[in-house]
Amino acid sequence: MLTLTVKTLTTRKGSFIATFVALLLGSTVLSVCGILLESGLRIAHPPQRYATADVVVAGRQQAPSQRGSGHNSSPLTQPLVERVPVPAEVARRLTVVEGASTVVTDTGVPAQVIGSGGLPLGGARGAPTTGHNWSSTRMGPYRLASGRPPAGKHQVVLDEQLAQQAGVAVGDTVSLMTRSRPQRFRVAGVVTLHGVPSPRRSVVFFSDDLTTHLAGREGVVDAVGLLAAPGGDPKQLARAVTHALGDPRLAVLTGEGRGKAEFLDVATTGSTLVLVASALAGNAFLVTVFVVAGTLSLTMANHRRERALLQAVGATPGQIRRMVTAQALAVALAGGLLGWPVGIAVVHGMWDRLARYGFVSPDLQPVIGPLPAVGAVLTAVLTAHTAAHIAARRTRRIRPTEALGEAALEPTQVGKGRLITGGVLAAGSAGLFVAGLTHSGDATTLVQIANSLVFVTVITAAVLGPLLSQMSMRVLAPLLKASKVTGYLAAANHGTHPRRLAAAVTPLILAVSFAATVIFAQTTTLQASRAQLQDGLVASHVLTAAQGVPPDLADEARHLSQVQAVTGVVSSTVIAGPAPTGGGQPVSLSAQGVDPNALSATMDLKPRQGSLKQLSRNAIALSTMASSRLKRGVGDTVPLRLGDGTPLAPRVIAVYERGMGFADITFDHDLLLAHTTSRMDQSVLVHTAAGAHDTAAAVLAKVAGRYPGIVLQHSLTGSEQMRAQEANAWVNYLLAGLILVYAGVTVVNTQVMNTAARRREFALLRLGGTTAAQVMRMMRWESLAVVLAGVGTGTLASLPPLVLVSRTLTGSFWPTVAAPAYLAIAGTTTALTATATLLPTRALLRTPPMKAMNARQ
Repeated sequence: MLTLTVKTLTTRKGSFIATFVALLLGSTVLSVCGILLESGLRIAHPPQRYATADVVVAGRQQAPSQRGSGHNSSPLTQPLVERVPVPAEVARRLTVVEGASTVVTDTGVPAQVIGSGGLPLGGARGAPTTGHNWSSTRMGPYRLASGRPPAGKHQVVLDEQLAQQAGVAVGDTVSLMTRSRPQRFRVAGVVTLHGVPSPRRSVVFFSDDLTTHLAGREGVVDAVGLLAAPGGDPKQLARAVTHALGDPRLAVLTGEGRGKAEFLDVATTGSTLVLVASALAGNAFLVTVFVVAGTLSLTMANHRRERALLQAVGATPGQIRRMVTAQALAVALAGGLLGWPVGIAVVHGMWDRLARYGFVSPDLQPVIGPLPAVGAVLTAVLTAHTAAHIAARRTRRIRPTEALGEAALEPTQVGKGRLITGGVLAAGSAGLFVAGLTHSGDATTLVQIANSLVFVTVITAAVLGPLLSQMSMRVLAPLLKASKVTGYLAAANHGTHPRRLAAAVTPLILAVSFAATVIFAQTTTLQASRAQLQDGLVASHVLTAAQGVPPDLADEARHLSQVQAVTGVVSSTVIAGPAPTGGGQPVSLSAQGVDPNALSATMDLKPRQGSLKQLSRNAIALSTMASSRLKRGVGDTVPLRLGDGTPLAPRVIAVYERGMGFADITFDHDLLLAHTTSRMDQSVLVHTAAGAHDTAAAVLAKVAGRYPGIVLQHSLTGSEQMRAQEANAWVNYLLAGLILVYAGVTVVNTQVMNTAARRREFALLRLGGTTAAQVMRMMRWESLAVVLAGVGTGTLASLPPLVLVSRTLTGSFWPTVAAPAYLAIAGTTTALTATATLLPTRALLRTPPMKAMNARQ
């Protein structure tokens, strides 16, 4: 059988191209997901400011938590987006650790250098500049190029690139803005980072006392660095430090791990990539398995006559099964292996877009390792093996004398197994839809139900494909027969070959239903968020800046006679514990901090229960979705970890409806601000006094001018919440694009294979008097029937999950459907179907009928 397998693959290369392409694309998609996942787990950047420190102690950037209770609990972690501080007393404890010669602390503060044009200068690679204490230079290979260390409250040292950009030298003065108005400093010195020609971040250095004052945090630092004694072993020192601390909240880092302590964005990039890969991988895997299995089954079905002949001349079912499996595995190996380099190219192509949406830092590169390649190839091989085994199973159930007859005539009846399986799946789809209708408030659960509903519906359509094809033809047959001869032939062909029709329609259902669900769920979400943001913003003016707004600006605006109310808005992400029942797991939720005294005049969150005026350090408000997700309401306490890992268990004093436009949780402004890395506001909302609207804008513009980079606008178009949702929408659009491309190739493969297998049918029609033009018209009608059945069923399959999403987010059963997007989905699938049907038909009709009748299948 090995010889037959090889000969079949070499002489019938065209028949296996479709399977090869499906496996190639499947391996590519899975390789992309694997590379993103591995990059998230392993991404790193060599330390620069911390390069001299042999060991660095930093806060662990994950929030430890527990799911469940008692002995059944399991540790889970969620990323913390703010820098986790280290107690300053840790440095004192580590001075006595054996093997450590020097212990240094590092504290960072925002420090924007104001250029000659009066605007903040962008740091290296466009990242904000930061200020640090001078003693922290011992953690890195810094050298004074000129001048001396800073002393007192009015001296600063700049790195060489920043000094050149600002056009200053030692002895000059430079304007710096931290968390207040810009102040003038004398440049005491200029430093270089030895061995690093292009530092990743631009920094300025203050005296240690001034840095502590500017940080405004007592008893904590950003990190602690240890230099080993001469001849000491860094790994042994790290073990000694770990033993001395014994604190799981602190991370003891060496090697490239020190880079994660120095660059907070490296740690957050890793966590984000894991989430992106996870979001893509689940759907991509299921679609890959589904499409590959369908394509391979169709390929094997087109070889029924060949296998029937082999069985009739003495081949056993086991031999045929092994031959079919060997053919599939050979194609799977080729497609799986070639998908790996294509996946690498795709990742590099999409990396810039990931950086544009803030998922990765632009200067970081993906990690390319062997594990994703192995996983993609194994998935391709296992899928191909399973699909081949299923495709060949019917060979064992028929006698050799019946084999040729079985191959010559396609069964039209749906088997009992299909009917029972399809009925169970249909009931499951209905059950999921009902469960979604009865579930309210928790958008995450609704999205999960919607995704599950799409998969179950598509699988149901695939299982019941022949039956649905027969039903659709009963509806479409009158339309086709209206065109007399060619339409009548098209209707007869589809009615006689329901399995062939089902094979053509199922990929269309997959493409349309998945793409429509993913895209229109996002358009519905974004529209609801924009509406909530627009309706909830009461403030007359908004002050904002790309690198944050100093809190002092809000204090100045409060003292203006033209202003009625002012609140700074600070944004972050917090980790909420699981529901009181112990089910589920900790989740990340968006958070905002506001001044409760000015809230009603600047922001209308539309409270449903309680009052937001009672916000305090021990009281928070939840959005309706967060309340449903956490199963907590007014009067309950919520176990939280703030963005820097600080535990908190506040009481819920209100539940509001406009969480999608603003934030899942609302805190007291000063509480949340104290637990952010920059300790800067995202924006300042201002409501002007009655009759002072015209003059207030001019006065506010004058105040904002004292803070370089501040922009005065009249709407909150760039809120952190909206940016996060738009980035999340892009990930889902990427998923929809992958599914459309993959399903589109499957549509082409299916139509080409189905059409190519009809060579003798076309020849027989022409010998019977049908012209080539009539055959083409017949195929146009057949294509129209396939498109109407596939797009129509796919649209219907997408409606239940979209209804669930819309009902939860907007209270309406009508989702936001963008007509251009729907036309693009339907038009793309229509064009692919028509092209993949009519071009092969035209090619086949060039062959004389008698030659086509004698051609090899």
